[in-house]
Amino acid sequence: MMRISTVVIWKRGVYVDTPFLRIEESGEVFPLRDVVTTVGRGQGADIRLDDPSVSRLHAELIRRGPYVYVVDLGLSRNGTRVNGRPVARRVLDEGDVLSFGAARGRIGGIPPEEIAADVELRRSPVPELTRRELDVLTSLCRPALSDEAFATPATAHEIATDLVVTEAAVKQHLLRLYQKFRIPEGPNRRTRLANEVVALGLVRPIPLKPSSSPSSSPSSSPSSSPSSSSSPSSSSDPGEGLSVGVLQQPVGR
Repeated sequence: MMRISTVVIWKRGVYVDTPFLRIEESGEVFPLRDVVTTVGRGQGADIRLDDPSVSRLHAELIRRGPYVYVVDLGLSRNGTRVNGRPVARRVLDEGDVLSFGAARGRIGGIPPEEIAADVELRRSPVPELTRRELDVLTSLCRPALSDEAFATPATAHEIATDLVVTEAAVKQHLLRLYQKFRIPEGPNRRTRLANEVVALGLVRPIPLKPSSSPSSSPSSSPSSSPSSSSSPSSSSDPGEGLSVGVLQQPVGR
């Protein structure tokens, strides 16, 4: 049975009767009264953090009944951490420390919950994953969006090319993912891993942007349309990077 109580906190002369985030550096307290509270460096963010490591729109704090969970929006190179661990999405407990880049805050005002012992033993089969591991899984599953009847997962070389990392680094990530998802050795190990994460709803791959349609003239030179091969412009915003289109990680503890 769950016990829901009103938590009233006295912070800097203000009563806070709802879950809140307290910023460590400034001590400022932000009540989380709305369903969605945005966190970022931009002027439009509900909780504005003036730190260059924070993206303009960095994360969201979402309320669902008595629960609060954090969602990293994948728009920053620096990510979001809970108690020092990178997360994509996670339910928060009283006293959890959230890191948005280098900015830190502590969650408070979350009512305690009584969980029966048998319920406590039923853990989610989904392991916690780092941002890079999610990127690898997304790239691994990307071929599933093709029109082919039997699409095979991406190879380590293809994943390395997609993520602009070394093939050796990808293989190390895959080995850790095999262990986390308990994929035994044997043939088609990558396929079994891809099937498992898709079945769990962990990743929803977004297809690569289609290149510009080729010219109807066979004599067209690839250099005739330089704009189609231009690389993504580097952002002047140090808190922002390329978004790898992923993330549907089940809320987990």
